[in-house]
Amino acid sequence: MTDLARRTIAIALPSTGEEEWLALRESIETGWLSQGPKVKAFEDAFATRHQVAHALATTSCTTALHLALAAAGVGPGDEVIVPAFTWVATANVAVYCGATPVFVDVDPQTYNMDMAQVAQAVTPRTRAAIPVHLFGLCADMNGLRAALPENVVVIEDAACAAGATYRGRPAGGLGAMACFSFHPRKSITTGEGGMLTTDDADLAERANMLRNHGASISEEVRHRGPKPYLLPDFDVLGFNYRMTDLQGALGSVQLTKLDRFIAERDIWARWYLDALADIPWLQMPTIPEGYGHAWQSFVTVVVEKTAPAPRNDIMERLQALGISTRPGTHAVTELGYYKDLLGLQSGQFAVASRLERQSLALPLHNRMSEEDYVYIADALHGI
Repeated sequence: MTDLARRTIAIALPSTGEEEWLALRESIETGWLSQGPKVKAFEDAFATRHQVAHALATTSCTTALHLALAAAGVGPGDEVIVPAFTWVATANVAVYCGATPVFVDVDPQTYNMDMAQVAQAVTPRTRAAIPVHLFGLCADMNGLRAALPENVVVIEDAACAAGATYRGRPAGGLGAMACFSFHPRKSITTGEGGMLTTDDADLAERANMLRNHGASISEEVRHRGPKPYLLPDFDVLGFNYRMTDLQGALGSVQLTKLDRFIAERDIWARWYLDALADIPWLQMPTIPEGYGHAWQSFVTVVVEKTAPAPRNDIMERLQALGISTRPGTHAVTELGYYKDLLGLQSGQFAVASRLERQSLALPLHNRMSEEDYVYIADALHGI
């Protein structure tokens, strides 16, 4: 270990400052706190940054994904292809619609959906597929599209991928729809919150209606219009998935920092790749040619056969040194609900199960210092 002071390093911390405080104050002073002009400004800026025609802010990425499936008409009897290694919400939203999630295993290098298995998962009931851009690395969208019939709707789970690119194109416009997260562990945050993006005007119109209870006109139009007695009609069953203007104001400020945040993370992610390359028991994340990684997380894999200790023991040792780590994410197929629902067996999706057991996310965020990174590298070398 280098002679550095003992420190405490969080796995993730949002990076906010005076601009965010001022943006919130402005919204509070106007009195417009529910979805309104600040949300619209955030949506417009997000759509421009991600080169899509439409962006609709929501309460979370989970509700955005549910909204996307509902807008696409996914319902009972349909199947939705999802990766086995992801946050549970990716599968849950299919169940919310009455559909059945159909799992495929993931690639051991990219941690994303194994496209070779997708074609085998397609049945006449397949209505949609949700590729996850896990940890900020886009899924192989060309490979996915080649594996699917044309009528299957592709919805990007871009929860971790604001600012990521795939062959020169931003995440968000690589499928029929995409959904982003602004949870505090993501590169930019609104506390909670999400965004649905699409280039399809019809899907955008339907999603916009569904997120506002199914109302025929928006709250902003109704309140600002000349006919105060006018109430919306409700011809479809909708949801209340609207973002607040407080969150929209915060999101607009955060979005102006997105490119800087990603550039900083990229510098330190590549520093990790170099500094930890000589640890034989630690597999580094992969960046395929033509991909722009957004680095929501830096996720390694502890190689059990050569590691000096099991992954969990290594995590405990790092925690004792003040370094917070986490498993990459779930093998959803190992969770009790889905084992019971679908009759899944432990280890049935071998790569996902191994990654849940061996993956190790290291701290990577925009409030870390050079000394923090050196401390972490020295701690790993010392194990």
